[in-house]
Amino acid sequence: MRNLGFWLLAVSCWLLAACSADEEYSTHACRFSYNNMIHNDATLASALNSSSRGVFCLISENTRAGVRYLVFENNLGQTSEKPETAEEVEAKFILGLNNGIIVGFQTLNTEGASGGFVGYDVQCPNCVRRENNTVNPNYRVEMESSGIATCSKCGKKYDMNNGGIILNGEEGDRGLDKYVASTTGPLGVVSVFRR
Repeated sequence: MRNLGFWLLAVSCWLLAACSADEEYSTHACRFSYNNMIHNDATLASALNSSSRGVFCLISENTRAGVRYLVFENNLGQTSEKPETAEEVEAKFILGLNNGIIVGFQTLNTEGASGGFVGYDVQCPNCVRRENNTVNPNYRVEMESSGIATCSKCGKKYDMNNGGIILNGEEGDRGLDKYVASTTGPLGVVSVFRR
């Protein structure tokens, strides 16, 4: 009977840990998978290189003259865009809460299966929650070369190099919303999904 109690406690702790691990990821829709070997975009590649930790790339979509483009902007000032292939248009990317995700390798928290590769939503989670606006939020964070992202509305700062933690929050505030992210390298595939 004593062994049963131990196993019940162990399973309960495991389930509790599993639940709290899920809570660190965003519940907002996100679906993006992109093969940079096909497109060879240098701006995106800069953030997919594990030797370039601290470089982050904002990915968004734009349409001009009926053609869909992916727009890439990194925190070092590089920008570029690539037209989407027919397969990519058909895949119907969902780029976070409002057309924007940020990917890159952190300088801290580099352990684990991802090696420190992260995907964040570009919207300030605290403004989204405070304004109760998940339909069409416009509370984008702006990336700095240092790896800090600052909300354009409330001024809160987030450390993208350290799990997106909030640096100047108040009680109850939280860090950037994260997505499950992976990459096979600068000229490989990058994938960002909701857990």
